[in-house]
Amino acid sequence: MRGLHVKLCNLPATAAACGLVLVASACSVAGADTESSAHVVTIGYQSKTINTVTAGTLLRERGYFEEELERIDPDLEVDWQDYDTGAPITAQMLAGKIDIGSMGDYPLIINGSRAGTGEGGDSMIAVTGYNARGALNGVVAAADSKIAELADLEGKKISASVGSAGHGTLVQALDAAGLDPTEDVSVENQDPSVGASSLQAGSVDAVAQFVAWPALLAFRDDARLVYDGGRLGVPTLHGTVVRNEYAAEHEEVVKAFLIAQQRATDFLHEHPVEAAEIVAEETGLPVEVVYLYNGRGGVSTFDTSLKPSQVAAITQDVPFLKSIGVLEDDLDVDAFVDDSLLREVLGADYDAAVAETGNPAAITGRDAVCHRAVKDAATAGEVWVEGEDEPRPVADARCLLRTLDSVREDGGTVRASYVPDAVTGTRWFADRMIWLADGDQLVPLATRETAEEYADAHPGSREITIDEAIERAAR
Repeated sequence: MRGLHVKLCNLPATAAACGLVLVASACSVAGADTESSAHVVTIGYQSKTINTVTAGTLLRERGYFEEELERIDPDLEVDWQDYDTGAPITAQMLAGKIDIGSMGDYPLIINGSRAGTGEGGDSMIAVTGYNARGALNGVVAAADSKIAELADLEGKKISASVGSAGHGTLVQALDAAGLDPTEDVSVENQDPSVGASSLQAGSVDAVAQFVAWPALLAFRDDARLVYDGGRLGVPTLHGTVVRNEYAAEHEEVVKAFLIAQQRATDFLHEHPVEAAEIVAEETGLPVEVVYLYNGRGGVSTFDTSLKPSQVAAITQDVPFLKSIGVLEDDLDVDAFVDDSLLREVLGADYDAAVAETGNPAAITGRDAVCHRAVKDAATAGEVWVEGEDEPRPVADARCLLRTLDSVREDGGTVRASYVPDAVTGTRWFADRMIWLADGDQLVPLATRETAEEYADAHPGSREITIDEAIERAAR
């Protein structure tokens, strides 16, 4: 780990006061050098929420922030604090114990509402990653469960982190399915890891969470995707928040953070596999899961700019969060969202970034089996073969199936294969999709809901196994 300096409270009496979460700038000891706390910038992040890695795990491991701080003041140190969700980061920021934090859109709103937007409040200053349709969130049920769609959850227990983006998606999805989120289901407020254990133990029937938990549970074969957040068609995002008081006093430090975040974003685009490997090593997540979201054509698009569509989505979320009782106070979104420092950092490139909606880390190259260029993001996929450094690009679902057949014929082993859902466009694991045969078309669908929608619109299509799909594609 390069360039990381963590300032710890190391006296017994102080350790008890600091608790499990060490906040260097908040701890003071009689006789200690109290001035040193002014030289510590405290960053709150969520290592396993891989949509924030450019302001968290990847940024930390690359050492970019420390490198930028070195140019400002060699004595500045960084205290990185890791959390499972955004809620405790908000709490620590309100207490003045975290200076800069990254979190999802719903925690962002709650943060702004509770902190306020004035001199003593907080501001959202950048985006880490986003999905224009909301596909970063999802609902999964146990792999052997009879639950096929959201409607099947009536009367069931669902684990969610209340106030999180995953919880918000669940509430909106249940409402769209005709279920009352407060009366027709029981929501258990649990951290993601607790929810995963609860699902395995059978104490809950489903888990509604944010990236990367739905895919992690599916990849482990512990769960099956029941609802794809991309069905909502509403942007979901994670972003960077700063305490306004800290930004006013240490503007150059905040700019340094934004420069470092942009460097981490560029690194992820230029070296997606290496970036995924770094995050996987530091978090314990399977690299195949990290790459699903953060790789080429990933579910998550990494772009620091604040786009009008994202601000509009946050604005629309405020009354919704108030209606479900998660938000007590209103939020002036226009006052909360402040891209002024990011504009200074990116300069003339900023407006171009705002206008760009495609994933900068697109799947490109040549499909070695179908012998054609890979250039359509709506159909492009990848096959990652054991022993190969890079996933193989494939032009579409049929080419993916033919590539899988080719790997089998060669005696190879597939680590993971990725292809978009034919209805929502959400990238998912090909071997965990529902496959339909529609005439000569072989169609991948990530959930039972999208499979039924496709089948209703295409009479005569029928469900087949992926092995049958591979056999058909190989003919």
